[in-house]
Amino acid sequence: MSRKTSGSVSPLPLEELSSLSWRLRRQVVEMIYQAGSGHLAGSLSVMDILVALFFGGVLKYNPRFPQWPQRDRFLLSAGHLCPALYAVLSQAGFFPSEKLLSLRDLGSFLQGHPENNLPGIETTSGSLGQGLSLGVGMALAARENHGFAYHVFVLLSDGEHQEGQVWEAVMTAAKYKLANLVAVVDRNQIQIDGRTEEIMPLESLLAKYRAFNWRVIQTNGHDLRRLLTCLHQAKDERQRPAVVIADTISARGISFMEGDPQWHGKPLDKETYQKAIKALEKWQRR
Repeated sequence: MSRKTSGSVSPLPLEELSSLSWRLRRQVVEMIYQAGSGHLAGSLSVMDILVALFFGGVLKYNPRFPQWPQRDRFLLSAGHLCPALYAVLSQAGFFPSEKLLSLRDLGSFLQGHPENNLPGIETTSGSLGQGLSLGVGMALAARENHGFAYHVFVLLSDGEHQEGQVWEAVMTAAKYKLANLVAVVDRNQIQIDGRTEEIMPLESLLAKYRAFNWRVIQTNGHDLRRLLTCLHQAKDERQRPAVVIADTISARGISFMEGDPQWHGKPLDKETYQKAIKALEKWQRR
């Protein structure tokens, strides 16, 4: 993959993005099986979003210079989905792919929640609901420091919108008209205890963000063509913060797990792992 000296990443063709998304899903399954723990369902539901951001020409970054001052900042608010982010960062060249199978090992840089001692990780994340507040701070810093023109992207789970801090950040971003801030919501409608609309209803997320004077874009989070269009539209907004609500399917690509809350963080035994790999291969051939 060629990279310009500015740090901008040349986007991959749509067909390659689709193929890459499938390969990285398989990698995530292997990582979580090897670790014996990890959050599979959400990691698979956000994969297309991450692939679009990092390889579709949305984010500007340079893995050879991770601290490049003009890079766009990407924050994973839902830190438990880090297996997907680790796979993407490795593919992008931030660290060798051989390290992926050290997920959750004692002493590994790839823990169950991301830590910012790893290239490509901007902030340590753990407790849900904090990422958008951090993003607001970074977006304000970019605006107040003349000569800095980066965007801040924050990927949130839908379940963490049950946290009050998220809505404080939404309100603050609107007050300061942070047009350099983009939130992306993984709307897979599950959380660890069940379905979001049964645990603590969130709908209508679209209406709620609009009420806070955000630009709101809703799309299919697995249609890469539409997803890319929406992410670019959000980044091009010049008047206010933008949110892309991406409707996704938990455990996307593994038919017997899709949409089932029990797979939110359930470990894989050997039989289930093999069955999952076969399901992914069948899905990829469609």
